[in-house]
Amino acid sequence: MSKITLVTGASRGLGRNTALSIARHGGDVIVTYQSRSEDAQAVVAEIQSMGCKAAALQLDTGNVSTFDAFADRLRGTLHETWSRDTVDHIVNNAGHGDYALLGQTTEAQFDGLVNVHFKGVYFLTQTLLPLIADGGRIVNLSSGLTRTSFPGYAAYAAAKGAVEVLTRYMAKELGPRGIAVNTVAPGAIETDFGGGAVRDNPDVNKLFAGMTALGRVGLPDDIGPMIASLLSEDNRWVTAQRIEVSGGQGI
Repeated sequence: MSKITLVTGASRGLGRNTALSIARHGGDVIVTYQSRSEDAQAVVAEIQSMGCKAAALQLDTGNVSTFDAFADRLRGTLHETWSRDTVDHIVNNAGHGDYALLGQTTEAQFDGLVNVHFKGVYFLTQTLLPLIADGGRIVNLSSGLTRTSFPGYAAYAAAKGAVEVLTRYMAKELGPRGIAVNTVAPGAIETDFGGGAVRDNPDVNKLFAGMTALGRVGLPDDIGPMIASLLSEDNRWVTAQRIEVSGGQGI
């Protein structure tokens, strides 16, 4: 029986790449999207073209009040498509960047980052605990910016740092159910994250490439397959870890 993975924020970027990489390994995927329904359905179609099952559900990970209704929709989708009551894996990927120096960060920017990157991860996982199979996996996305600092990302990195601490507590509390929980921390990646600065601005791209041991910034294909491999049975004994996938950024 195929494993089922829920990947949040999977209509684009790293989430999309992760969902497709999981399918290439033979896994079924439920993708979530905030507003890009057509993009999410395109991901579903691509997964199905590989012979795997898939579905797309709308979810605003920054709005905790919607999580109970989302859980109900997830239950319905699991019953209709898989005749199951649980998912095997959750990848808490959904997120956004908001560049602002410490002295210029507004409360709205701060709250938006914390709500999506920390509070949302905490309470979505809490809500879905009854829907995660024993022996399952949770992967929380963090950032290389929790280890190295770059001006303008203080609030973002602080929220991701909180997720790294949360991951260890999740691993401890969910260990009795055989659920492994890890953090994956990408370095600078060429996506539309943060307005596409790393992808579209040659100066920014060159700056981060110069900070990286392997001499370039990352690509989505450097991250999605790694997450898929972390969900495999080959990594069943890995939990409570922060795994940086950055090409040696800032060493």
